[in-house]
Amino acid sequence: MHPTSLRKYRPFPPVPLPDRTWPDRVLDRAPEWCSVDLRDGNQALPQPMSVEEKLEFFELLCRIGFKQIEVGFPSAAETEFNFCRRLIEENRIPSDVTIQVLVQTREHLIRKTFEAINGAKRAIVHIYNSTSPLQRRVTFGDATREQIRDIAVDGARLVRNLVPTVPDTEVVLQYSPESFSDTELDFSLECCHAVMDVWQPAPEQKIILNLPATVEWATPNVHADQIEWMCRNLKNRESAIISLHTHNDRGTGVAATELGLLAGADRVEGTLFGNGERTGNLDIVTVALNLNSHGIATGLDFADLPGIRAVYERVTRLIVPERQPYAGELVFTAFSGSHQDAIKKGLDRRAMETAADPGVPWGVPYLTIDPQDIGRSYEAIIRINSQSGKGGVAYVLDREHGFDLPKTMHPQVGKRIYDLADALGRELSADEIRESFFREFVNLSSPLDVIDYELIHQSGERGRVQCLASVLNHGNEQRIEGFGNGPINAFVHALENAGMKDFKVTDYRSHAVRGGSDASAAAYVQVQHDDGRLLWGAGVDPSIEMAGLKALVTAWNLLRP
Repeated sequence: MHPTSLRKYRPFPPVPLPDRTWPDRVLDRAPEWCSVDLRDGNQALPQPMSVEEKLEFFELLCRIGFKQIEVGFPSAAETEFNFCRRLIEENRIPSDVTIQVLVQTREHLIRKTFEAINGAKRAIVHIYNSTSPLQRRVTFGDATREQIRDIAVDGARLVRNLVPTVPDTEVVLQYSPESFSDTELDFSLECCHAVMDVWQPAPEQKIILNLPATVEWATPNVHADQIEWMCRNLKNRESAIISLHTHNDRGTGVAATELGLLAGADRVEGTLFGNGERTGNLDIVTVALNLNSHGIATGLDFADLPGIRAVYERVTRLIVPERQPYAGELVFTAFSGSHQDAIKKGLDRRAMETAADPGVPWGVPYLTIDPQDIGRSYEAIIRINSQSGKGGVAYVLDREHGFDLPKTMHPQVGKRIYDLADALGRELSADEIRESFFREFVNLSSPLDVIDYELIHQSGERGRVQCLASVLNHGNEQRIEGFGNGPINAFVHALENAGMKDFKVTDYRSHAVRGGSDASAAAYVQVQHDDGRLLWGAGVDPSIEMAGLKALVTAWNLLRP
């Protein structure tokens, strides 16, 4: 921003709270949760949800475990009113779920709202009016503090008077000094006290006081100071539920909420994935899973987060960004070679540890939670591009295709596939990695190829075998034979007898291919050339003996210039 532009801005004033206590507190329990996806989130959509889409979303929120759901602004539009009535008349509201409806503190709107909630078992009527100096000056034409306070009082009084008109519905009052984030704290407190004086809450019948960061004007610590100040100075605190409703203008909505909970708040309003006006509301998924990552139960179930995201994206027509915490497509994915190596080692170590003790605490580098706990698979954790390394390629070949490469083979294979990604300038798919691995390292048949192979076990000589083979060497067919203590050793001696041995075998591994055909076997042979070079070759065949032979031939071919 140009320096001259900065002159129009001023720092947000701090809260005089030198003895603040929230920095020393630790989150050890979850708050009450209220989803406002169907109202606050819905109003922020370029194309608001239809009634049928809202019904599907409501059912999703119930399955997740929300016990308080703001279903709309029924006095604002017939669609909103009809949705609320349909929930009630079709008995779609679970017995343990409370609906919430929002309404401005205007008489005809409040009366319409009571028509909408009639017959619900329990409903939160959420009234609000803007209270900040900016709103008083601009929106309300230089209204006084007394005039703004009286709007809140009149609204609360009307709600109290209308409660008898819905005798089958338990009504809970919620009041928001809207624009609390930039309202004088003493005036926010004055408005809340005035509403409480009308409603007369008790510890067994609490009022909800919602203190919204309608706009994020300041850093999260200032928000926490505001909440602690309100909690300290509120009379009859035991009869009030302090609720948070943060927005994300500064990109710190989650942090502001977490610090607000440390400061004494009891309840949180937000939306799935943070959908809301401007830069969004609080992302409840992130806050809840942050708590889960510290071992705190939240009452919300995100075990199938990909399925939740699919419903959300369909009915809202929004896309969850690839780097969205927890839910994004790439948040558990590592392209970096060093990250991949650490993750692979961490997962391998954890597999060994949990085999001995299933209760061992989670601890894998770069992964704050176990992706499987929210419906994500390990297969997508490591993906390969030009920034990747040896361990990542080996991980993909193992997890996706069942090839457990020897560790000392990782650098050789990783570099070839890394170079391919670099040349293409893009990420490689798991299938492309397999194809490249086979093209470069598996069953290579040039310049040496085996045409025919026979293994004869020598009678009377335990472990002694004879190898008879026909090979093509640079296009020339020849017959070779040799003796050894096993198939690989016998073939090596056959090559030696034919003058084709300029190496020694230094390692051999084999295993069944996981996920392949029942008869597939993989073998890996490392050879060292007379000039000191070490190279690995791989072979795949239904026969474990032939897989080993093909691995040796591949290694021999890789030694050739």
